[in-house]
Amino acid sequence: MNYYLLAQVSFVVLTAVCLLVIYRGLKIGLRNFDEAERKRILNRYWLILTIWIVLISISSLSGFTSNFDSIPPRPAIFIVVPAVALIFILRARQTKQILQSIPPQYLINIQMFRIPVEILLWLLLLSNITPIQMTFEGWNFDILVGLTAPLAAYFAFSKGRFNRKLAIAWNVFGLLLLANILIIAILSMPTPLRMFMNEPANTEVGKFPVIFLPAILVPIAYYFHAFSLKQLLMKTK
Repeated sequence: MNYYLLAQVSFVVLTAVCLLVIYRGLKIGLRNFDEAERKRILNRYWLILTIWIVLISISSLSGFTSNFDSIPPRPAIFIVVPAVALIFILRARQTKQILQSIPPQYLINIQMFRIPVEILLWLLLLSNITPIQMTFEGWNFDILVGLTAPLAAYFAFSKGRFNRKLAIAWNVFGLLLLANILIIAILSMPTPLRMFMNEPANTEVGKFPVIFLPAILVPIAYYFHAFSLKQLLMKTK
């Protein structure tokens, strides 16, 4: 079996599925908005995503993001931009209104997408494309977030419960595991910061379509931790 081709196709499919699930959640969050503003926000969602995906695709297909000689490495551009954007999104008035209408379980359950992400990284390992420390066979424990997401959602919010402390603790747990693999990924790249010297180096993240991982899927993970935490701090019951 061609594991590499399977992983490539799956990264595209998984990204599309995640963006559609987010769109569905956004529609739920906008149910109390007037029709004109709801349509404007939904159109903006697709417009920004389309521009972002086109930029990512052109940059990776042209080889721009495969250059790790520059400091910082070029793929970092597509990691930093979503992080900066999150600051403005969290401060927006509409974000607070949307979070007031979205079920808290949704913001946690969506993190189950991290299970297939880890399986795809493992397929890249089988193809000798990514180093072992980037997978659950090495030092990447991020799959635990996906596996525990439905449990956290159930014990924190089912049957009329609102266990704020449990949900906050789980989100912090998820962010710590995400930070762990991000640090490992950076230290596995062929840059002066490289500490994991085993081959292959972590260069596939600069190529299409695996660049969807750092540029879209990783931001989805920390965006929804941030949204969940903001919602939890807003709610009293």
